[in-house]
Amino acid sequence: MSFARSLFTVSGFTVISRATGFIRDALIAVFLGAGAMADAFFVAQRLPNLFRSLFAEGAFSAAFVPIYTKEREKSGTAAAQLFAGQALMLLLTMLVPFSVAIMLFMPQVMLVLAPGFMNDPEKYDLAVRLSTITFPYLILISVTALQTGILNSAGKFAAGAAAPIAYNLVLIIALICTDVFSLNVGYSLAWAVIAAGVVQSLFLVISCYSASLVIPIVKPEFTAAAKMLFVKIGPGVVGSSAAQINLFISTVLASLLPTGAVSYLFYADRLNQLPLGVIGVAVSTTLLPLLAKHYSLKQHDKILHYNSKAIQFCFIFGLPAAAGLLLLSEPIIQALFQYGKFSSFDTVNTSSALIAYSFGIPAFLLVKVFASCFFAMHDTKTPVKIAVLGMIVNVVCVLVLMGPLQHVGIALAISIAVNVNAVMLFSIMLQRKMPVASKETVHVILKVILSVFFMAAAIIVFKHFVLADDYSLGAGLFEESSSKLSVILPRLFGLVSVMGIGGLVYAASLRLFGVVKLSSIRSVFRG
Repeated sequence: MSFARSLFTVSGFTVISRATGFIRDALIAVFLGAGAMADAFFVAQRLPNLFRSLFAEGAFSAAFVPIYTKEREKSGTAAAQLFAGQALMLLLTMLVPFSVAIMLFMPQVMLVLAPGFMNDPEKYDLAVRLSTITFPYLILISVTALQTGILNSAGKFAAGAAAPIAYNLVLIIALICTDVFSLNVGYSLAWAVIAAGVVQSLFLVISCYSASLVIPIVKPEFTAAAKMLFVKIGPGVVGSSAAQINLFISTVLASLLPTGAVSYLFYADRLNQLPLGVIGVAVSTTLLPLLAKHYSLKQHDKILHYNSKAIQFCFIFGLPAAAGLLLLSEPIIQALFQYGKFSSFDTVNTSSALIAYSFGIPAFLLVKVFASCFFAMHDTKTPVKIAVLGMIVNVVCVLVLMGPLQHVGIALAISIAVNVNAVMLFSIMLQRKMPVASKETVHVILKVILSVFFMAAAIIVFKHFVLADDYSLGAGLFEESSSKLSVILPRLFGLVSVMGIGGLVYAASLRLFGVVKLSSIRSVFRG
């Protein structure tokens, strides 16, 4: 499978995942809004997901994929699968007692995770209970991530990219059941997280079985490859997961702000994660195995080629996404979330956070590319040092900005930190004369910036002259609809219309400047 087709395979499934995720988050907004219950659940959900990002999808994948790929190239599939079995057993040996300890001491953990909740004992107790329920998800998703890494290394990207869809569907079903059977929304969602983890893990087991890549159950022992894996994991925890650590720090500090701050940041981050997930996950998922393979074969021209394509991909899709979220933050939040318990006041606060997050989107995507280069070369120390610097910048900026800007200052601090991270990694790559990007890439980036300028102008004009004050368009088309549809449909119609015009102008500009050729698009989707 070609690099471009692999990118679009992962991106395609991620788009579906994000679409079902929006449905899930919209239902959560309807049933929970942005109050105390919502704050407690979002903290409970973020805790296992933080460690998942650190150990499973972050450091573990960054260390596992290059070593597994090298084992396949050097010793064959059987030896690589044996290494995978060792990695699985060692991972479980660490994660099971770790998870039990965290669950037993969850009240103390919550003092660190959300110290501001102590001012509201009911919210604090609720967060402790929900977090205790959700934390075993870490074990389930870690097994899923390991199986995803194996399939990705074999060039099979679809199953791992599709697994999050199952997570969203399980939570959507749980939300519907809470409405039908009048269940407690917070507890229902917490148990649904565990159920979703089971479904995801089983789905990947079946996928590995179909690809003849089932992980063998072996006695855990430290082979040479296993030792190398865990040596690389330590620094990789920070290096590959700086953004998640920054989000964790932000959650801690946001708990000190008035009720609703945690929820505003969560909803804004969910939208911010659309381009980060669709583009960033696709790039890092497909790029790392390729770079690891070509690095082991010392094919530096191939490394330069794929790096250049990945950077171009990030700018072509990431820059317009950032501009779109910046210009349309409020109508997007209103169209997706402003129903039920989610008020117009919540929309304004959430959209402000989304604007602040959008400034970090291009840099976040570039960090994914640059970090993959270091990980492919088995260098986890350099990204660690830069990530630590980024975290320090994040904390300093939060402390400076959260006073005058409240939760918006927290979101803006994350954007500043990830930009620092990207600039530092890029500078080091230049100093070491690593293959970063071709001259063609610079020309492509300049053309993309100009195309985004035309897109932004079209959005501003169309939004000003066509959209109504409540961001509805063509409300008369839906006058015969029920009361709920008469609100939802005009908002969605107006939002899709303005986004569609902006997208068409951007696509036409790319075609005009020769950035994208129709023949290239056809070749990607052919077959």
